[in-house]
Amino acid sequence: MYEVVKIGEMGLFGEVIELEKDRAVIQCYEETSGVSPGEKVEKTNKPLSVELGPGLIESIFDGIQRPLDSVRKEGGDFIPRGVDVASLDYDKKWNFNPEVEEGDKVSESDIIGTVPETEIVEHKIMVPPGISGEVTNISSGEFTVNDVVAELRTDDGNVEEITMRQEWPVRQGRPYDKKLDPESPLVTGQRILDTFFPLTKGGTAAVPGGFGTGKTVLQHQVSKWADADVIIFIGCGERGNEMAEVLEEFPELEDPRTGESLMKRTILIANTSNMPVAARESSIYTGITLAEYYRDMGYDVALQADSTSRWAEALREISGRLEEMPGEEGYPAYLASRLAGFYERAGMVKHSDERKGSVSVVGAVSPPGGDFSEPVTQNTLRIVKVFWALSTELKDRRHFPAIDWLDSYSLYTEDVEDWWDEKVGKGWLELRRRSLELLQKEDELQEVVQLVGPDALPEKERVVLDVTRMIREDFLQQNAFHDVDTYCSPQKQIDMLEIILKFYDIASEAVDKGASVDDLSDLQVKERIARMKEVPEDEFEETAKEILEQIKNEIEELM
Repeated sequence: MYEVVKIGEMGLFGEVIELEKDRAVIQCYEETSGVSPGEKVEKTNKPLSVELGPGLIESIFDGIQRPLDSVRKEGGDFIPRGVDVASLDYDKKWNFNPEVEEGDKVSESDIIGTVPETEIVEHKIMVPPGISGEVTNISSGEFTVNDVVAELRTDDGNVEEITMRQEWPVRQGRPYDKKLDPESPLVTGQRILDTFFPLTKGGTAAVPGGFGTGKTVLQHQVSKWADADVIIFIGCGERGNEMAEVLEEFPELEDPRTGESLMKRTILIANTSNMPVAARESSIYTGITLAEYYRDMGYDVALQADSTSRWAEALREISGRLEEMPGEEGYPAYLASRLAGFYERAGMVKHSDERKGSVSVVGAVSPPGGDFSEPVTQNTLRIVKVFWALSTELKDRRHFPAIDWLDSYSLYTEDVEDWWDEKVGKGWLELRRRSLELLQKEDELQEVVQLVGPDALPEKERVVLDVTRMIREDFLQQNAFHDVDTYCSPQKQIDMLEIILKFYDIASEAVDKGASVDDLSDLQVKERIARMKEVPEDEFEETAKEILEQIKNEIEELM
């Protein structure tokens, strides 16, 4: 099962997906027209595997890890059938710097040397899984990925030659010592994500949404601004023009941490909707295996999968060809277990030398017609711990990110509370709770407003409507294309929310003492609150103090 084979004169790639007595069913990764009965099928004696080593960063692969740049040089703008190119550049020489000495004892996943892969990422050469022993020989200098850089004598006396290249089957998770509990958030700079629905390093999130609700832009924002060391973006079954946009934009994006191109720490996997479904099904596994490899080096990896619905459709198509009993809406009965198997490979892990690394997975889901009750969305929500629900209604109101604050949730809030208290400032959880309560109250009041209008409400409840509009428009709304507003630090996020809730407290007190809500609505400070998202980070602390002082002075003057 799952052995890769080559089919016919063209050498088309395929994979064994069913065995019955002496008969094998092979799913081909390519168009099979022209293949005739009697053509030979050649075994490769290995499952679908990825090549791991220096040169992965900045690469653009298809679903089975064929580098599209190399394919283009060989066959032009379209992928020719049966093209067989190495995933890594076998001729390029890399500067290997040893980290261990002869006589040292090493075991699987221990680091034996480093290679400067890009200006941002230092590639750590590790002992392949399943091998341990004593270093008998190690060299420094320039080597290709297939050159021997070290030799180990194993416990049974054999000599193992170590190169900078490894292979690993994509459907099997890479080994680690221990999986750790989540403790720190994956800071994205997006206020609604970090403050209201945080994702941890090593966490899992789902982003379901109908057409045009902003899934791709949101994933671009997370890719660009998340405090991860390595980004892996999987375009799984997306339209060709969307994927082309990603391939054009990513090399031009500037990494905010280093000023270099974002591609210097990014791997792209492109499998468009017109590519064969088998390659689409494997693209998800290819991406998560690459993510685990960099996790094992001790890096925090953020993986974006866009979209898992197209992957599930590929499963459904393959299942139909196998004549398996269909489940709900024609998806295979094992849809839930396959989704769980993918998301379970996320997590923060530790190796024997206390080295920690993480894989955080954000999976976009494209439910037909925006219907969240369909099987892929529902099965995904049973597995992931963060739900960012994109709303068509918010999209129509031009509110972006179009994440519905009433439907979304995060089960990591208690895990990251200590981080917020220590790194940013105490009170984050309370500010978050109060804001969500006010937004819930607004939703209830809107039913009354639609019947009788806002003027019929008591003054205190009109203050609630005024303040929740500020939370929605001045805090939750964020412009991905604005130079300043595209990223908001955790400190600025908590300060902005504090200012809005301070306004609510002082305004409520003023109303109790007889102030008019209409007068409160005309205060000049509200204009400054609306503009505070555009204040640069280095000026915000001073601006926040001025706004708080202005709130007190103007409301006192009003009284």
